[in-house]
Amino acid sequence: MPEVVISDTSVLILLQNIEELDLLKKVYGDLVITTQAVSEEFIESLPAWITIRKVRDLKYQESLETQLDSGEASVIALAKESTDPIAVA
Repeated sequence: MPEVVISDTSVLILLQNIEELDLLKKVYGDLVITTQAVSEEFIESLPAWITIRKVRDLKYQESLETQLDSGEASVIALAKESTDPIAVA
């Protein structure tokens, strides 16, 4: 089992649109995390079972943001800092 499951905005929006956001919880339990940037892109309130975690290496995130949006850059940076992550994007 992974340590964390990191979600990007697109997965959250698509699952919300088909009213299946809870599918992430059913499959991964409380392991689902994301970043503040993704939370802001999602616009709606995230469910309490999705944890928002800060990226520690902001310089790496900023370098990714030269080619990606802030949500994508933040989840990639967060995945790099995590042990045994699964990314859902």
